Amino acid sequence: MELNTRAVHVVNEPFPSGSRPLSVPLVQSSAFAFESAAELADAMAGPDGQYVYSRRGNPTVRALEQTLAGLEGGAGALAFASGMGAISGILFALLRPGDRVVAQRCLYGGTHAVLADLAERYGIEVVRISGDDPAEFEAAAVHPATRLLVLETIANPTGQVPDLPGLLAAARTLGVTSVVDNSLASPVLCRPLEHGADIVVHSTTKYLSGHSDVLGGAAVFADDGLRRRIWPRTVELGACADPFAAWLTLRGIPTLPLRMREHCANAVALAERLAAHPGVAAVHYPWLPGHPSYERARKALSGGGGLLSFELTGGREAGRAFIERVRVATLALSLGGVETLVTHPASTSHRELDEAALGAAGIAPGLVRMSVGIEDVEDLWADVEQALGWASEQTCE
Repeated sequence: MELNTRAVHVVNEPFPSGSRPLSVPLVQSSAFAFESAAELADAMAGPDGQYVYSRRGNPTVRALEQTLAGLEGGAGALAFASGMGAISGILFALLRPGDRVVAQRCLYGGTHAVLADLAERYGIEVVRISGDDPAEFEAAAVHPATRLLVLETIANPTGQVPDLPGLLAAARTLGVTSVVDNSLASPVLCRPLEHGADIVVHSTTKYLSGHSDVLGGAAVFADDGLRRRIWPRTVELGACADPFAAWLTLRGIPTLPLRMREHCANAVALAERLAAHPGVAAVHYPWLPGHPSYERARKALSGGGGLLSFELTGGREAGRAFIERVRVATLALSLGGVETLVTHPASTSHRELDEAALGAAGIAPGLVRMSVGIEDVEDLWADVEQALGWASEQTCE
């Protein structure tokens, strides 16, 4: 079935009676009862047996995992309490002291932070690459301690799209496990497993749930053996998905393809208008001709996504004035919801980076990040235009 159909028909386990509910039931139970000790012991042997304790598995959570595996084309999935729970769970499960990680230079600030912590506390070596050239990765990865390649389908907030096919093929050749954060693209725009990724990570808080009411994460695996290897470590870490959060995510997924179309259409329209505005110095959106990743984005993605960023000619003060002036858009963290949000990365999502690291990641001091929602595009543009005018006035005084 096509992805639109799979999104609507989420996985729903058989129901005891002859009929079944149309929506996935919410099983809000922390533990499950057994008739015999032998059955309980057998259920604790792996991730797919009878339910014992919701940290180890839950019917609603498993429905989400199976649905996400189907959308991404994976062999299996694990759901987490947050996107950072998924990223941290994977890194802690697969890395040992002295290992080397090759990471895309422009990654989400939280991923930067956990990699820096692993480097400081456990001696994990982190080598940064641009993500544009497989040869650069090969030079960094030809080392016996190299274990992971970490990438993002669409980088937050610069819109960089790495050379996924080239980098993932090189990682497979070298025997390096690849992890791709697909949160900004969603399975609608890209399925990294089809390009050769081993693990795809999501913040389900974003486009998958889509309504700014969920905190969650997930990892989808190309090989089920890798999922089973990681599962015990994630159970120990305790970053398990909450059943209610899983249920809300399942409720959002059926409209994911429809929402992504609107996000993409609105974002490209705003990006084109911003690029022509005299108060804007630069626009970062991978679907715009002239963006450094434009050709790669056209090959790897079916749309540019709902996130764009732009630099104002007035610098940091203009950026700050803009985000405080918008009225339809909202000043708030996160992204991927139906409403448009704006923020200032240098002081929020990437605050862990110093000025040099911000510059290396392509984040200017006055950069504004906009998560474009599904409102009417003319209302959004009118709001953006008035805020740009206000920001220009403030910085000219």
